[in-house]
Amino acid sequence: MNLYAIRAIYRFEMARTFRTLMQSIASPVLSTSLYFVVFGAAIGSRMGAIDGVSYGAFIIPGLIMLSLLNESISNASFGIYMPKWAGTIYELLSAPVSYVEVVLGYVGAAATKSVILGLLILVTARLFVDYEILHPFWMVAFLLLTAVTFSLFGFIIGLWADDFQKLQVVPLMVITPLTFLGGSFYSISMLPPVWQKITLFNPVVYLVNGFRWSFYGKADVDVVVSVGATVGFLVICLGIVWWIFRTGWKLKS
Repeated sequence: MNLYAIRAIYRFEMARTFRTLMQSIASPVLSTSLYFVVFGAAIGSRMGAIDGVSYGAFIIPGLIMLSLLNESISNASFGIYMPKWAGTIYELLSAPVSYVEVVLGYVGAAATKSVILGLLILVTARLFVDYEILHPFWMVAFLLLTAVTFSLFGFIIGLWADDFQKLQVVPLMVITPLTFLGGSFYSISMLPPVWQKITLFNPVVYLVNGFRWSFYGKADVDVVVSVGATVGFLVICLGIVWWIFRTGWKLKS
């Protein structure tokens, strides 16, 4: 294992984040803060509790997950796309660095940035809404697992994309709608029975509910199922990355 290569890639990606601090960190935190102001403080104060949890506190896990998914994908996809666009990826491929080390460097940096963002949003939420975390260990575990899984997914998107527009297609057209429809702002038990069953086909439901369980000990989906769904998606992403580097798809053409 070439630890020097992993550290070099990791430090380069982290340095890029701190060079664009307003765009990478401040902007998502500010945007999410507006959700807390509107839905948590303003609207939430006029709504009843859901499963014994105030509405403002109820939406905190969903809002964190919304930012976490989008930022994990965006950070990882942009990080690997830029070397492709600039042509420097061939230097990376010809260097004595294995694909495992490349993935660890890029995905590790993207996941780190996403976790930092998630924790900042969690701290910021305290300014607007009171909340509690019943299972802090599992909260951090879900945060890390989700960040790594979707950073890996973003890495795949960065390899697949041929232009900058494709980098935004999945986060804007797929992930964001699925997150809004995945119980971020409501409990799926509030839906009609038919829509409850349809919603279970949305993979984000399991992410949001597993994360919410770590806060309040309550969720619409069993936490074991949530962990299993996330780990299953992680394994699928690992298999796709292995196949890409084995065949050279989108790397050598």
